[in-house]
Amino acid sequence: MKRRFWIRPPAPYSLARTGQRYARFPDPVDLFDGRAYRRLFVAGRGTVLVTVEQAAGGVDAPKLSVTIEGRGAASKAAEAAARRLVEGALGAAADVRPFYRAARLDPILAPLVRRFRGLRIAGYPSLWEALVTAVLAQQVNLAFAFGIRAHLSTAFGRKARHHGETFYAFPTAERVADAGEAGLRGFRMSGSKIGTIARLAAAFAGGDLSEDEVAALPDEAAIDRLTSVKGVGTWTAETALMRGLGRPDAYPAGDLSVVKYLAETLFEHGRRGTEVEMRAHAERWKPWRGLALVYAWAELSRRQR
Repeated sequence: MKRRFWIRPPAPYSLARTGQRYARFPDPVDLFDGRAYRRLFVAGRGTVLVTVEQAAGGVDAPKLSVTIEGRGAASKAAEAAARRLVEGALGAAADVRPFYRAARLDPILAPLVRRFRGLRIAGYPSLWEALVTAVLAQQVNLAFAFGIRAHLSTAFGRKARHHGETFYAFPTAERVADAGEAGLRGFRMSGSKIGTIARLAAAFAGGDLSEDEVAALPDEAAIDRLTSVKGVGTWTAETALMRGLGRPDAYPAGDLSVVKYLAETLFEHGRRGTEVEMRAHAERWKPWRGLALVYAWAELSRRQR
């Protein structure tokens, strides 16, 4: 079964630029070939494959084609998952025009919003997934972290065949909670990361922590709530709020890319900065510090190519 509908994001919007993050760190869950984004979702008792493409009209008249395939394609749950993916994880519901107006007066951001016009925060369709991915990235390079994420997805995620290809859904909190700490061993994770992911899985699966609860809180309170879980620090919480809830002002200032590469290159400090310095530097970007950081990361990636 297949169904198709359209979503019109606020202009400007570029799927090609937003989706580059998935192409840079590929895994078997988020698949992006530069034109089409594909992802498998659990919908009811089955799975559906969602494909998102940007139709003619370009960045300034954006129109996204959303196709759902699978036995549950006609269900309300499948459409809700697809809309959440496009509007949240792919940033299609965000209006960047106020940010662009403010950025025109900023010497660092002004050239970046012109160069990466239509870029949004690319993330994940659930806070659970964003938290796990952030935990995996603690104190290691992203290529290694995404390798572990891929291994976890193929081991614990649902899978389905479409068009002769196997697709994997990200593991649910319930599935990881069932595996427990013992089941998470052997995935190249430290004992502390295993414990943190197991605690998060149990909290989400058991209802002690919910996305709705965190989403209803302002940023600082949300960070406090998430960091109450042992093993979730400020950086992890801020990264998860950015990637899992699309919070445009969530700013993980302690990230290595911020204190080292942005400080040395984009901010032209000529040296590694401190987290305190980077937070102070970004004060003028409020309330879009996270979105500004995404544009700064895009520039770093461009310079490193």
